[in-house]
Amino acid sequence: KWTWFYLYVILDIYSRYVVGWRLARRETAAIAEALIRETLDREGIVAGQLAIHADRGSPQTSKTVAELYADLGVTKSFSRPRTSNDNPFSEAQFKTMKYRPEFPQRFLSFAEGHGFCGDFFAWYNDHHYHSGIALLTPSMVHHGRASDVLDQRQLVLDAAFKRNPERFVLQHPRPPQLQPATYINPPEYDSLIS
Repeated sequence: KWTWFYLYVILDIYSRYVVGWRLARRETAAIAEALIRETLDREGIVAGQLAIHADRGSPQTSKTVAELYADLGVTKSFSRPRTSNDNPFSEAQFKTMKYRPEFPQRFLSFAEGHGFCGDFFAWYNDHHYHSGIALLTPSMVHHGRASDVLDQRQLVLDAAFKRNPERFVLQHPRPPQLQPATYINPPEYDSLIS
């Protein structure tokens, strides 16, 4: 009773893939820094390649994490002040977690919480067909398999159209497509064309 666990999550917003996570007994800049550094190393992120959007929690706005961003060439972006739902991608991922039938009323131990998170993120990344990314799994998009899967879906739809063209009144069927880019804070239009 009265014990809290803190879940740190790093989410690639384009693919919705959870690239890093950590469950901790406290919220500190050191834990956030270690998770960010490990995740960037594992993902092979180079300086100038990444922007991180974070809430305004003390670990994310700490000097330690700000120095890490500067050292790694990471552009930082923060939620608007007093706006808890400024990152719809993160909010959707947490809602998916909390609305899973397996989500307990409470975790009886840290080990139970950690085990639940491990199972959930494995399912979320590899088995959750996400409506925001053309009904693909985050893993398919993150690891570059999306176009192959969409091509296979098109072949199935072409065969269905060939067998029963009368079922498709308006047009030839097409699978949902991925958006070319995803933003929380889109760049100004002028900077995109220069």
